[in-house]
Amino acid sequence: MQGIALIITFVIAIVLMILAISKLKIHPFLSIMGISLLLAFAAGIPLAKIPSVIGAGFSGTFSGIGIVIILGALIGTILEKTGAALKLSDMVVKMVGKKNPELAVLIMGWIVSIPVFCDSGFVILNPIRKALVQRTKTSSVAMTVALSAGLYISHVFIPPTPGPIAAANTLGIGSNLLLVIGMGALVSIFPLIAGYFFSKYIGTKVSSIEETSSEEKVKTYEELVASYGKLPDGFSALAPIVVPILLMALSSIASMAKMSGTGADVLKFLGTPIIALAVGVLFGVSLFARQKTKENFYELTNKTLKVVGPILFVTAAGGVLGKVIATSSLVGYITEHATVLKTVGIFFPFLLAAILKSAQGSSTVAITTTAGILAPLMAPLGLDSVTLSALTVMAIGAGAMTVSHANDSYFWVVTNFGGLKAEDGYKTQTLMTLVIGIAAIIGIFIVSLFV
Repeated sequence: MQGIALIITFVIAIVLMILAISKLKIHPFLSIMGISLLLAFAAGIPLAKIPSVIGAGFSGTFSGIGIVIILGALIGTILEKTGAALKLSDMVVKMVGKKNPELAVLIMGWIVSIPVFCDSGFVILNPIRKALVQRTKTSSVAMTVALSAGLYISHVFIPPTPGPIAAANTLGIGSNLLLVIGMGALVSIFPLIAGYFFSKYIGTKVSSIEETSSEEKVKTYEELVASYGKLPDGFSALAPIVVPILLMALSSIASMAKMSGTGADVLKFLGTPIIALAVGVLFGVSLFARQKTKENFYELTNKTLKVVGPILFVTAAGGVLGKVIATSSLVGYITEHATVLKTVGIFFPFLLAAILKSAQGSSTVAITTTAGILAPLMAPLGLDSVTLSALTVMAIGAGAMTVSHANDSYFWVVTNFGGLKAEDGYKTQTLMTLVIGIAAIIGIFIVSLFV
């Protein structure tokens, strides 16, 4: 099968995949793998070659980012259990002042969600949000929306969260994570501003159960801090995140300066994502040891691996879909007729990810699947330079948070912990993700004009 018929088949395959995940409730791993196999048959890939194509797509993902995702998740778990995440939040509050509570939770969410999943991050920081609402008499809804926005923005843009790492690896820039991190921080500006002003606005329009009920006993900020015992110092809390970034930066500098010798080799070794994050884990372990907490580190690691496992397998399945597309004649056909798609430019990955996100709910699935689809199409789309590939990761991330609604677990985390009714969740969480998603792609488009 070739040409238009193959494109139509591809579109049908994607629709079937979305229906399987969202309507039939088939696990994303099985849905993506099954559709990949059917698409391989339809594309006319020789039967004897299909198993090796599937194997290459699956193993390629694990060899590229498996360890990175595990180490990043482990850092996040350590920060949560030791109270380091709370310390980071405390530092942000002191930095922006108690008179700007929405800004405080927005920034603390953005920082904490760099290593911690946004769902977990909201649960971790929600007691702080409640305590700040009580302390500052600010709208509970405004604080909920601001916190959710901050967490979501870094979750889809900045490694070591799995989505951006997986997309970067799939698009061939897995060794340039520092660029992806820097680009993620840059393109966060527009959606952070939009999220802040939207939270202030929606806080005057919607009320939460927290504001209409006085039954729940909310811990004060001081009681919350005391529940962790002695919090770690600022450097110890920051080190698991900042040290890996510094190591990757030094490695990039060594490469750009074309340094040679033992010193340069050491810097390049320490700056590879796997080694840099391993160093971050060591700083986290030392923090864990000094805290002398009752949590068993073995069990903590085991729980982290259980959480990360499904993400790794879904990511690998996305790699299989990408490999099937790359092996088919679809890429060649699109290359010959790429003029139309080039006019859409950076908006194409955004729209594709937004469709997948809205249809099946998971941002990580939307990111990894979109990256797998786009990987063989980057050259035809004119997005295959290192910088444009990083920007494409950002465009995919922007689409993958547009929009969060009832089929998204994060929607229910925010509404339930934020004391919101389901219908109010659509007015707050769903509308907020639409606002920050549009703001993000506008910012990304502006950046694309200069790179």
